[in-house]
Amino acid sequence: MDILIPGNRLTLFPDASDDTLGGRLSAARDAAGISPDVLAGQLGVPSETLLGWEADRAEPLPTRLLNLAGILGVSPMWLMTGVGIGPDDHDRRLPLEAMRLQLAHLDQLHQECGRLIQSLSRQIERYEEEEKALNCAAKA
Repeated sequence: MDILIPGNRLTLFPDASDDTLGGRLSAARDAAGISPDVLAGQLGVPSETLLGWEADRAEPLPTRLLNLAGILGVSPMWLMTGVGIGPDDHDRRLPLEAMRLQLAHLDQLHQECGRLIQSLSRQIERYEEEEKALNCAAKA
């Protein structure tokens, strides 16, 4: 959920893709259109270090975090917690593509549920038929 404020977005609830510092860092870098190599160069760290931060294998020092926030145009608080001013993503195709992927996944799950329901229903019918046959045999 985002709240629009003049010139910025205040993100209250991050989505699942950016629920860690590394995920938010990667999302902000992508939204800014900066490659890992370029951002690492601007920070004066090896690319492997930046990629380690994005993969949550390590965390930047506070001074680097402030530099990252400034370069990427997000608040340091947003990088740390997901609450605050996040990236201003003008590309509306990405969320739409994400929604399409989620819909396709839900459709697959729905179909699988249908198959499981049919299978369970057949098993219950067989069980009931066997139970009925056993009861009839016991009465005879």
